[in-house]
Amino acid sequence: GRSNIVGMPVALLLNKRDATVTICHSATKDMEACVREADIVIAACGQAGLIKGSWLKPGAAVIDVGTNPVNDPTKKSGFKLVGDVEYEGARAVAGAITPVPGGVGPMTITMLLHNTVAGAQRAFGGEGLPVGARELLDAQGGGAGGKSKKGLLAGDGPVVVVGALVCGVVVRELAGLVARAVGGRKKSSK
Repeated sequence: GRSNIVGMPVALLLNKRDATVTICHSATKDMEACVREADIVIAACGQAGLIKGSWLKPGAAVIDVGTNPVNDPTKKSGFKLVGDVEYEGARAVAGAITPVPGGVGPMTITMLLHNTVAGAQRAFGGEGLPVGARELLDAQGGGAGGKSKKGLLAGDGPVVVVGALVCGVVVRELAGLVARAVGGRKKSSK
């Protein structure tokens, strides 16, 4: 996909690592042919089972970011979560594949928490950027290792961190709320 949450940031990060990136989306003609050429398929299109196993190049690595509810009367909830890749068909062809649920999701939560803590540390005078932010800023021209006063860190747009799926604006707001909440407290010398 070409979303600002997954597709474009992943494409920028891979391009920064000298990967040749093809972005497919809803208007892509002959998506099957594009997928068949890929060594790595990162599916984030929001359509359950769109990518078929028969489309994959044998041995391709498949990272399925999708989480789509589909009806399943055998489940208490009445649905189950599936990815954007038809898992059973893809598993037979792929060299490696992430499951849904249980693949990318737990890493997303881990990175969200990591980057929330990093944002709070910065708000209290700590150092560091969220994981992946420096590479993304460099890829988008933020340059200077993210120290530029222009670009994403200057507050004129969200910092999208791949894996965290969280905007820097939200982290800054959260950190600001925490700072205001504890700002009036003085450390006791007892």
